[in-house]
Amino acid sequence: MNGVPVGILGTGMYVPERVLTNQDLVKMVETNDEWIVSRTGIRERRIASAEQASSDLAYEASLEALGNAGISPENLDLIIVATVTPDMSFPSTACILQSKLGAKKAAAFDLSAACSGFIYGLANATALIANGMYKNALVIGAECLSRITDYTDRNTCILFGDGAGAVVLGQVPEGRGFRSFELGADGSGGELLKACGGGSRNPISQEVLDAKMQYIYMAGKEVFKFAVKIMGSAAEEALRKAGVDKSEIDLLIPHQANVRIIQSALERLELPEEKCMINLHKYGNVSAASIPIALAEAVRENRIKEGDQLLFVGFGGGLTWGASVLVW
Repeated sequence: MNGVPVGILGTGMYVPERVLTNQDLVKMVETNDEWIVSRTGIRERRIASAEQASSDLAYEASLEALGNAGISPENLDLIIVATVTPDMSFPSTACILQSKLGAKKAAAFDLSAACSGFIYGLANATALIANGMYKNALVIGAECLSRITDYTDRNTCILFGDGAGAVVLGQVPEGRGFRSFELGADGSGGELLKACGGGSRNPISQEVLDAKMQYIYMAGKEVFKFAVKIMGSAAEEALRKAGVDKSEIDLLIPHQANVRIIQSALERLELPEEKCMINLHKYGNVSAASIPIALAEAVRENRIKEGDQLLFVGFGGGLTWGASVLVW
């Protein structure tokens, strides 16, 4: 990649205290623990309190990332929040977070690419630092998916949770940092995964609420087929751009949507499961927050050492996808 080498200086994560287990869901919809685990790998997920919004989760994750990077909020140049559950239509969650942090000189904006949003955010921030426009950036994936989940729909309510993950990006030594990005979209698949109530197409009305259009709709089988295909191909393209062989990857950090999708990616990349960070059994699908939460947890568990080659890959509504190779 051109310009100064850009990498991750610090990581952070935050998940709400409340745990929603599969046993809890059994009391709400017709399902059972064995069915959920066998099809998704999810055992529990975190749910934000009534007082918490996405910016609150982002704030906690950001404080940890900034602390680990040794950078004060006052010295931040840029804040990007990837989310499909912003606090409100506007101002952006990034601007709300900027105020909470006291990051007065930072530019701030939200980015909407669903579960691929964090990788899209990394690509944007990396380019802006590499070309000299900014010195550092805070990139966050933050979601309160429980706010747009219909807990009478057993096809979706078993999947989603709340949380936030954050990273601080900046210049790193030569030979380190991001080696490649692969981003893509197929808008013709937008109908497969959406929450279509509340925007300019279907503004909030009693009719929209009665039709439950404010909630996540997912055509599960079609999304599954898309994910299995795109996770492998996006990962391979990012590796090709980086000039890295799949056997050289030390840790795969995938979007945490479904354990069967992750296992399919591992097979295609010929990687053993011990070279993959999997935590969806604890948090479910946290959309844009899933990859940065998994990364922060891997750092906490000392699963990453200097010089390791990491591969991020995700997919999401849009339809969108993204992958990246990073030398730690």
